[in-house]
Amino acid sequence: MAGDSSFGVFWEKVRRDFVLAVKSLWLHKLRAALSVLGIVIGTAAVISLMAFGEGNMQDALEDIRRMGATNIIIRSVKPSEESVSQRTSFIANYGLTYGDFERFQVYDSVVGSVPMRIFEQKVRRLEHSLTGRVVGTTADYQKVNQIKMALGRFLMDADESEAEAVGDDSALRNVVVLGSTVAETLFPFENPLGKSIVLNNHHFVVVGVLADRMPTGASGATGGEVFNRDVYIPLSTCRARYGSRVFFRTAGQRGGEQVELHQITLTIADMDHVRGVGEAVRDLLERTHPKKDWTVTIPLDRLEEAERARARGTLMLVMIAGISLLVGGIGIMNIMVATVTERTREIGIRRALGAKRRDITIQFLIEAVVQTTLGGMIGVLMGLAVVFGVPFVAGWFDWVIPAKLHVLSIFLSVAVSIFVGVLFGWYPALRASSLDPIEALRHE
Repeated sequence: MAGDSSFGVFWEKVRRDFVLAVKSLWLHKLRAALSVLGIVIGTAAVISLMAFGEGNMQDALEDIRRMGATNIIIRSVKPSEESVSQRTSFIANYGLTYGDFERFQVYDSVVGSVPMRIFEQKVRRLEHSLTGRVVGTTADYQKVNQIKMALGRFLMDADESEAEAVGDDSALRNVVVLGSTVAETLFPFENPLGKSIVLNNHHFVVVGVLADRMPTGASGATGGEVFNRDVYIPLSTCRARYGSRVFFRTAGQRGGEQVELHQITLTIADMDHVRGVGEAVRDLLERTHPKKDWTVTIPLDRLEEAERARARGTLMLVMIAGISLLVGGIGIMNIMVATVTERTREIGIRRALGAKRRDITIQFLIEAVVQTTLGGMIGVLMGLAVVFGVPFVAGWFDWVIPAKLHVLSIFLSVAVSIFVGVLFGWYPALRASSLDPIEALRHE
């Protein structure tokens, strides 16, 4: 019972000191508000910086993940000496071949492979037209690239098999899948499914439309992966309709290139075998392509490096935002040191009436913690307003500002603000409690 009584007395003193601290802050509202301003800004900075940093990093990681952590991407690259030889031969001959595609199948770890032929081409529908990117590929492209459909279907194995089974061009499947931008441009007011478009003077029937998709940072054969401007046709149909040569004309010059395949994506069964197969592919291409007209990309390497950069970036953001909290804590300590001098006589009266040094210390510590806690709570609300408000407003201007709320940063910033209150309130509290009661009563 005696222990319960002493515990009750202790908490009664803490409650009384808390009430005194709140009353003291309320009597000096402007001073208290200015002293917690640094904590408010620091807490809001922690939450908003972490959210925008996490959003940007997550966006970059998603680009790499879409390429597939178990994929190996081999691309055709025009060698620098090819530009010189093209002036005399008119046709640049380089890149991956169907023979390379067959040779890659011998690796036991390869469980999937997607060949691609990529080139720019004008796409027409009545009076509407645009220059898109024709992608000749197979049905597995959708699975490897995580393509989602808005309407209809993607290419099927039957689109390839029927074309390959019959040598007659009339048996080719002239079907096409449109990117979202292409569909909106060619069919602004109607459903494109079942309608036809014109590619290279051939009519292709639309069987599907891709859902809108953000472009990736990866570089393809003709630039970045801007999926919305792609049109997809069966690889065998592409091979029959276009051959291996593509001609182009620009201001003041014309030319062409002969490339059988622009890209081959290999899917590996086990992530542990990705780098080994990647090295084997490089060795094979070095032996068969002395011109170095290829490049091998292993997204797993980029993903791991991006995740390491993400951890470093997060630590840097925490340090930068932590400086704001530190500055806010220094501001509170400065105000409280001045407050101790201002309230010297009050402290002397309390000591004369029997208050112990511990009571004075606890009172000033509570005042500091109340200020930083209140500032932390307001800072959380401000930070959340920034995190959700800025992307919303940016959407009005068609700007994309990715933000991903980092929940841990909320609790971390509030905890740090309370710690700052204890840390920077300790010295003013000790200074207040160490005042001599007699000297304090004499203070004017």
